[in-house]
Amino acid sequence: MESDMGGVPGTRGNPWILKTPGSAVEYVAYRDPSHDPPAIVVRVEGKEMRYHLRCLNDLDEMLKSHRDWMLLGSADEQEPAAAGTVEAWARSPQNPVKGWYGLTKGHRGRFSQYIPPIMQALNLAEIEETLMKVRIT
Repeated sequence: MESDMGGVPGTRGNPWILKTPGSAVEYVAYRDPSHDPPAIVVRVEGKEMRYHLRCLNDLDEMLKSHRDWMLLGSADEQEPAAAGTVEAWARSPQNPVKGWYGLTKGHRGRFSQYIPPIMQALNLAEIEETLMKVRIT
């Protein structure tokens, strides 16, 4: 599947090179449809994390229904996520996967640090870095 995508950004051969909101830490991300379940792979500072690939569509739908800015609220897996944030939604039993979008045990958090910049690269969302919030475009 990936070989058919040519020069499309977000593949293993042509990953997104992004920066986290606020802290501007550079990271690499790409789609891995061969993973079970299909995933987004994030590589940063020697770590590799995976998130459900469907999170892009699910986050897009959630932000459309939210209809306003939403705080990112990034937190490690071991830390609680602030209520009403993208991070809290990404861990909630009420989201479409009924829990964590993160697939890498010990590194399931930080969803709102890595996934919204991908949404922005796809022109699906806008990030306001001063207040660390996101909205649908």
